[in-house]
This record gives sequence, structure tokens and C-alpha cells, in this order.
Amino acid sequence: MDKSFTRITESDSNYDHIENFSTTEILQNINAEDKKVAYAVEQVIPTIQALVDSVVGKLSNGGRLFYIGAGTSGRLGLVDASECPPTFGVPNDLVIGIIAGGHQAMFQAVENAEDDMEQAWKDLMDYNISNQDIVVGIAASGTTPYVIGGLQTCRQNQITTGSISCNLNSPVSQHADFPIEVVVGPEFITGSTRMKSGTAQKMVLNMISTAVMVKLGRIKGNKMVNMQLTNQKLFDRGVKMIMDELKTIDATTAAALLSEHGSVKKSIEAYQSK
Repeated sequence: MDKSFTRITESDSNYDHIENFSTTEILQNINAEDKKVAYAVEQVIPTIQALVDSVVGKLSNGGRLFYIGAGTSGRLGLVDASECPPTFGVPNDLVIGIIAGGHQAMFQAVENAEDDMEQAWKDLMDYNISNQDIVVGIAASGTTPYVIGGLQTCRQNQITTGSISCNLNSPVSQHADFPIEVVVGPEFITGSTRMKSGTAQKMVLNMISTAVMVKLGRIKGNKMVNMQLTNQKLFDRGVKMIMDELKTIDATTAAALLSEHGSVKKSIEAYQSK
């Protein structure tokens, strides 16, 4: 472990005797801490950009993006991966989230799941991982054995890796080609990394997946033209997008196009090709 590594995520809170705070004081101070997160993320945009460009290259050539993590970090990866198909209309197996302990761990803690250095690679092997793919390990502390072991074995197999952590020079960063370290400082409640650290990880994941999908052509203008039409609200949104883009058609015609072609993008292209 790097001698300069410090568990800032475990540092003592800037607040004490929190149990004596009024409700307003609790909320105001949580909000004061949360305000620091976006600034911390801003500092690492160059590294996020490098990772995004690498992901785009991999996905453009038939590869996949994997997230691996444990606990809150693993859950955030699963959430980001699961939102890509409905938002951007990509296949379910393009962005894949894997959590220590399996899907059961999404809903409840699985004892000792994060302490197994070898399990992440076994989990990745279930998906026939190859050097066409890219793996991003998520660990607030940067010390999670499950994530470290997974990235370490990936690199041994010439698989490109990234990481998202909230400590400088963390162990997980040593095994990442693109180490993103968002240092948000002590948590409001000491060591509760589901708070600022979790928010930072969520922000970075949003940035990665959104930027990747934009670069892959899944957005037109500022619209989700490839979104899955899974409910009436999204269908109505799609109708409005088609009307806004084509200008000259009414809602009935737009709805008919959308029903026939199944996506905003395909509807627009079909109409314009007439």
C-alpha cells in the first residue's frame, strides 16, 4: 500500500454531538457537506474524460462496460447499468453491473462478500470477459478486496480497467488504468460513505454513462431519441419529440409513426426518407 494513502473517508466528522442537533441543523449541515461534492468531482474531470474516451473505443468495437463493487458502491453500479437500456435503447448486456454477494446484495448485506479477492474475477468470467471489454471498479474507501482482486486479475489478462474511489492514492487506484479519486472529505456521520462518497460516485457514474452514450450517437440534439417506450408518459414524450423535430406533423401522425417504428429516432428517419 502506498505510504501516502490516508483513509479520508474514515476521518472524524466535522460535527459532533449530532444527536443534540435540531432537525433543521441536521439538514442544513448535511446540505453544507453535500455542496462540496460537485466541486470535488470537477477536479477529476480530466481523468473521467480519459476513461470515457476509452469506454467509447471499447464499446464501438464490440466490447462491453462492466462495473464491479460491493455494498453501496456495488448498488450504485447496478443502478447505473440498469438505467442504460431504457434511457438510451442499448442492449441489456452492453453495460453490466456486478455486486459482491450477487443480486441478493442489492437489497441486503451479504456477510463477508466484499472480502474475497478472487470472487470478482469468477463473477466476470460468468460473462466471458475478454480484453475487448473494460471494467470499472467502484469502492469509496478504495480498499475493498473484491474490487482490488477483480481489477488486478483483469490487468493480468490485458483487460482495461478504471476505478472510482474517494481517497487519494488508494489501493484500488494502483490496479486501474484510469483511477478516478474524488476526495470529498469526512462524512457528516463518521465513516458513512453512503453519503458524500456515494453521491460523488453516483455523479461520476452519471457522467460516464451519459457521456459515453452521447458519443455513441444515442442522443440527438438534447433528446433521448432511443429511449424504450415502457409507459404512456414516455410514449407521449416520444410523440412530442417527433413533432418538435419534424415541425409539420400533428400528434396523431407522430403517434402512428412511433407505434409503427418503436423509437423516436427510427420514426424520424422513416418519415424523412419518404
